[in-house]
Amino acid sequence: MPTLILVRHGRSTANTSGVLAGRTPGVALDERGASQAAALPGRLAGVPLVAAVSSPLQRCRETLGPLLDARPGLPLHTEDRISECDYGDWSGRKLAELSDEPLMSVVQQHPSSAAFPGGESMRAMQARAVDAVREWNARVEEEHGDDAVYVMCSHGDIIKALVADALGMHLDLFQRIHADPCSVTAIRYTRLRPFLLRLGDTGDLGSLAPREVALGADADGDAATDTASDAAVGGGAGAP
Repeated sequence: MPTLILVRHGRSTANTSGVLAGRTPGVALDERGASQAAALPGRLAGVPLVAAVSSPLQRCRETLGPLLDARPGLPLHTEDRISECDYGDWSGRKLAELSDEPLMSVVQQHPSSAAFPGGESMRAMQARAVDAVREWNARVEEEHGDDAVYVMCSHGDIIKALVADALGMHLDLFQRIHADPCSVTAIRYTRLRPFLLRLGDTGDLGSLAPREVALGADADGDAATDTASDAAVGGGAGAP
């Protein structure tokens, strides 16, 4: 079956302001996010892509823009099922204040039972995204053969959920996975099992350097704890 290249959207204005964007309309890439998107064609140079699939949200479409400009014949498809998690009443709120919500500990430690007020459950989020990928794999294979490669631009929690599925991990473990803005994750699907080829690859090892963390917010503006052990809901803003 085909190889799927998952790209998280570039850094957005919500990432840098420490806001959980969710499906809030009008959230665009910030200056750094635009630069990350501009570098994407070079990073994928030499990879023979047959299709591009995007979340309908603006920040994902903007991320794929330079790649589509560099490859005029590459078809673009929009897929609602890989849109951001519907965080419901949490959408548009500061991550620092959400860290005090009782639900946050459930999101961190038992996400398979977490459901956002006025939104969807994390279990439903994973199910729809996995269904979308499986169907796109079959479609790409039928149209282009089992060696085809295609790219899909989505969101942090969606990508983490897809990686967990590919690794046979329970959703309760998916917070151990991380994907920075505009990072590349690659999964090759076969008849018997998926193979994780890349995970959160940005080509920037500087992001591994230690960062100072203050109680209440980390260097990305995301909610943090005194142990800095919580995962950034929505994916975080990446290295400063």
